[in-house]
Amino acid sequence: MTQLEPTAFTIAVPETELQNLKQRLRATRFPDAETVGDWSQGIPLGYVRELCAYWAEQYDWRAREAALNRFGHFKLEVDGCEVHFQHLRSPNPDALPLIMTHGWPGSIVEFQKVIAPLTDPESHGGSASDAFHLVCPSLPGFAFSGKPGAATGWGVERIADAWNTLMLRLGYDRYVAQGGDWGSMVSTTIGARHPDHCAAIHLTMPIVAPDPATLSELRDVELAALASLDHYRKHDSGYSKQQSTRPQTLGYALADSPAGQAAWILEKFWAWTDCDGHPENVLSRDELLDNVMLYWLTNSATSSARLYWESFGSFATGKPRVPVGISIFPKEIFRTSERWARKHFGELLHYNALDRGGHFAAFEQPELFIEEMRNCFRSVR
Repeated sequence: MTQLEPTAFTIAVPETELQNLKQRLRATRFPDAETVGDWSQGIPLGYVRELCAYWAEQYDWRAREAALNRFGHFKLEVDGCEVHFQHLRSPNPDALPLIMTHGWPGSIVEFQKVIAPLTDPESHGGSASDAFHLVCPSLPGFAFSGKPGAATGWGVERIADAWNTLMLRLGYDRYVAQGGDWGSMVSTTIGARHPDHCAAIHLTMPIVAPDPATLSELRDVELAALASLDHYRKHDSGYSKQQSTRPQTLGYALADSPAGQAAWILEKFWAWTDCDGHPENVLSRDELLDNVMLYWLTNSATSSARLYWESFGSFATGKPRVPVGISIFPKEIFRTSERWARKHFGELLHYNALDRGGHFAAFEQPELFIEEMRNCFRSVR
């Protein structure tokens, strides 16, 4: 029987799982050290040893669990998959419904610092007129959402359709969508497939090809964007090739080793955050581990990687048929100039290039992210 109404969900990890994690961390067999003095061969052995010792002996999951449970969690079956999501209704009944989607290797942990200011701006220095009703789902195969199991086909288009169904079943006939990483792809696809309900979208990682007409007169921001893309292709995209071709093979190692799971994820936080050389310069060690824990505790290394296998080379998001807002953070993987974005999307609802922040914008720079959301969607309320 299809589940029609959401059921409340509380994160409550069995103590046996936490003890098993500590035992595995203490028994980790580490590789030999890198032969360079930086991160160019991958995340350094010394940092991983230090992190795993802290994780086993000092990290307090119960405190994080309580913090995550401050905001309402629910589950609802959509298109045969149980979707986990946080849902916060604003005190302002006229608030604009907003669905925000994370990517890989992120999770709903990214949004915890922006939930209260977005839903209750009056209590956080803002105006009631900028309030949102907020829905933050975990992608299928991620965290506490269901794993599609034997079924294939859970790519970007199906997720976009499921998110539209989710919003309608929560009573939101008109809403806006926001996303980064895979969330950008999902939100773009919602805007292309569901303009009758989605009023506008906001993206932090829009996939926009350089405009060929500009290649002979590139601006500094465009030259920097092309250099960043070239670096990604040459030095930073191996994870993507593995996850899009052989996610199952990778999964055996990551499902068995918490040290391996942490290293696989945290190297990307070094590469993709605006962190001046070390991820703990912008996010605390506890925050980094909070995110890793949502992969480890739910054994979702393989199921989350499978989104790459499902979607790479098989989907075209299509151009959204709704207004588009864009915020460009300087350490984002893929960046677009305003003129490239306008050539691709047409007239923009909002465009802003910020001076700090990276791939995990809401996590790294919550105050800037909040202002971007308010400014972007103000005109479609």
